[in-house]
Amino acid sequence: MANPSRRGQVTGPVSGQMRGDEDTPFSNTHFILPYGLQLKQTINAGTTSVTIPVGITFVYAIAVGGGGSGGGAGGIAWGWTIATSSCVVGAGGVGGGANSGGYTRYGNIIAGGGGPSGSNGILGSGGGVNNTAGSTNYWGIPGGAGVTGSNRGNNGSGAGGGGGSTTSGVSGGAGGDGISGGAGGWGNPSSGTSIGGNGGNGLAGGGGGGAGTTAGSRTGGNGGNGINILTGAITTGGTGHSGTGSGNGAGGGGAGIAGNGSNGSGGTGGTGGLGGGGGGGAPSGGINGAGGAGILYLFY
Repeated sequence: MANPSRRGQVTGPVSGQMRGDEDTPFSNTHFILPYGLQLKQTINAGTTSVTIPVGITFVYAIAVGGGGSGGGAGGIAWGWTIATSSCVVGAGGVGGGANSGGYTRYGNIIAGGGGPSGSNGILGSGGGVNNTAGSTNYWGIPGGAGVTGSNRGNNGSGAGGGGGSTTSGVSGGAGGDGISGGAGGWGNPSSGTSIGGNGGNGLAGGGGGGAGTTAGSRTGGNGGNGINILTGAITTGGTGHSGTGSGNGAGGGGAGIAGNGSNGSGGTGGTGGLGGGGGGGAPSGGINGAGGAGILYLFY
C-alpha cells in the first residue's frame, strides 16, 4: 500500500533551490509595515508628483504630516490606496510663531500636521504646548483630550499637550504619549525657577516646553523620542536649554520617524526631526523651533 503522506519527488537538487548569497531576504516584523512588500519610494516635502510602474494598481502608503512649531508631532496614517500620480507631503511648521505642520496625503491616506504652540492637533497629530488636545487619526483611534493646570497631556493616537506651570520649581506637564506625541507644557512662574515639560513619546515625538518668564533659573523641556518605522531603532528628541534670565530656556525638538530632534539653544527651540517631530517651545520672548518635515513611504 502506498504511503499516503509521501510527497512527490522534488524537481531539482536542494542546493539548486536555495537563495544565492547575493539575495537579501526581506524581513518585516513591524505592525505598520506591509509583510512581503518592499519600500520602493521615499518622498519628501515639496514633491507633488509620483511615478508608479505600469501594472501597479494599488500601493501601500505610510504618510506622516509635518510637526508643529513649538508643538506636537505630525499625524501618521497607513494603509492600501489606489495608485495615483500626485501627492502632498507637508512641511514642518515654520519656526518663530505658532504654525501648524502641513498635512500629507497620498490617495485616500491622509495625516494631519502637528498642532502648534497653543493649538489642538489635526487629523492624528499631537497637541501643541499648554492644555491642548491631540486629534483622532485617519483610522478613528481617539486623540488625547486637553488637560488643566500643569498636568501631563493625555495619551491618544494624537496625544494631548502638557499643561503650563506657574509654580516655581514645578515643571510644566509632559506631553502625552501616543502614535504622535504631544508637546510639553511651559514653565511660567512669575519668579524663581522655571522648568518646561518634556515632549511626549510616540512613533514621532512632541517638542519640549519652553521655560520663562522669570529672571531666575530656566530649563527647557526635552523633546520626545520616536521610532524609525523602517528599522525599529529609537530616534531621540533634543535636550532643553538651561540658563538664567532672558534669552534662555528653550525646549528641545521632538524626534521624527526618520531623524532626531535638535537641541534647544538659548531662546530658540530645537527643530523637530525629519518625519513629523514637533518643534521645541520658546521661553517668553523667544522663538519656537520649527517642526520636522513630513514624509511619505510607498510600498509595492
